[in-house]
Amino acid sequence: MGKVALYTTAAVCAAAAACAVAAVVVRRRKELAGRRARALSVIEELEGILATPIERLRLIADEMVEEMQRGLTSDQSGSSLKMILSYVDKLPTGDEKGLFYALDLGGTNFRVLRVQLGGREARLVKQEYEEVSIPPHIMVGGSIELFDFIASALANFVATEGEDFHLPEGRQRELGFTFSFPVKQTSISSGNLIKWTKGFSIEDTVGKDVVAELTKAMERQGLDMRVTALVNDTIGTLAGGRYGDQDVVAAVILGTGTNAAYAEHANAIPKWDGLLPSSGEMVINMEWGNFRSKDLPITDYDRSLDFESLNPGEQIYEKMISGMYLGEIVRRVLLRIAQEASIFGEIVPPRLEIPFILRTPHMSAMHHDTSPDLKIVAAKLKDVLGIVNIPLQTRKMVVGICDIVAKRGARLAAAGIYGILKKLGRDNVQTEKQKTVIAMDGGLYEHYSIFSECLADTLRELLGEEASSSVVIKLANDGSGIGAALLAASHSQYLGFDES
Repeated sequence: MGKVALYTTAAVCAAAAACAVAAVVVRRRKELAGRRARALSVIEELEGILATPIERLRLIADEMVEEMQRGLTSDQSGSSLKMILSYVDKLPTGDEKGLFYALDLGGTNFRVLRVQLGGREARLVKQEYEEVSIPPHIMVGGSIELFDFIASALANFVATEGEDFHLPEGRQRELGFTFSFPVKQTSISSGNLIKWTKGFSIEDTVGKDVVAELTKAMERQGLDMRVTALVNDTIGTLAGGRYGDQDVVAAVILGTGTNAAYAEHANAIPKWDGLLPSSGEMVINMEWGNFRSKDLPITDYDRSLDFESLNPGEQIYEKMISGMYLGEIVRRVLLRIAQEASIFGEIVPPRLEIPFILRTPHMSAMHHDTSPDLKIVAAKLKDVLGIVNIPLQTRKMVVGICDIVAKRGARLAAAGIYGILKKLGRDNVQTEKQKTVIAMDGGLYEHYSIFSECLADTLRELLGEEASSSVVIKLANDGSGIGAALLAASHSQYLGFDES
């Protein structure tokens, strides 16, 4: 009897233990199901608030046109678009000949470049460039130190000019200067610095003409060179695009930041008070990253990102579509889901709380992961955010978030391009077989293929099948370098002289 009782007791205990385990398993499953449901609820809400139906995009494009017109009317119009006059009234035609230099200053490195142009037949005969790092102490020193450092590197580069490059006797070398900082442009070859960005802090340059500062530095180096064009990277991209294709009407940068420039009819610029240029057009630097519209789908994620940024209240459009911010928006969504649904465990992963730790290249890699088990997603979550042992369903959820955020950005960018085309009257079916080309540059567009494909598809949707057949987006690499040299050529002091 004792053995029977013992066996019975053991059986009862085992059954009780099994029931307890089963209860834990059931409870655990319910918890996981609850977490997943809460996470899916956040994602469903995200899809709704980031939605960009075609009707909304059309409204945004219309408001882009209105803001463009206001910005062209007056600098005091209150437009969110500055619509800056570039004074570039002669874009390259392909006929340019000669030796021209470019200086591209836009960050902690700068490039010096030279091209030999051979006219319509030979085109770009030869080009060479060199990249130079700016020491940190120069970036926060004095104006003379900075421009002397640049001019010295430029003089050293000129000294290596080989026999393949030919400067006609008695002529001055000419330079296109790409200066990607805020300036108040006063002519094609002059502009006063408004403020430094990107880690530069040189107070005695602010308010001064940067071309004059560079010219004085070149003179101190004994370098006989004239700056014939001061431009930014977007205008350089437009020039490079037009040189390769005369149907290019606008340029868009979609990289870490974003901007657009286009060739406007000179008589459609009320705030231009000079003589109308003989070309009939003037390039406008839109500074479209600052575009605002009541129809932009701005969310709490966008508001918190903007509030915590270095420039709250500014560059709202840029913060929704550019490479600097897309990964950060995804991080903020994942953080909320981690806090509300604990999908990454009971404790929020500490690294997930670090702003900008998830960069857009990480987001792109996860979004493009086509492996059956999404191993790239798992690797990025582990390496970047320190999150391990993520179930496949959760990985799929992460890819879905990337998709929602990226496609909102791409569709909003397409609406901006559509707005430019509407302003130029290129949004309808052309009576003549007129081609319209947008020159595009920037790592976001070039490397994030889901983003760029969505942008192109959305632009086709906005234009309609027939009108879209004549609109082309063309990747234009290195516009800020070659484009500046080409603008030096198209605005040369020797135009009309024989090249010999």
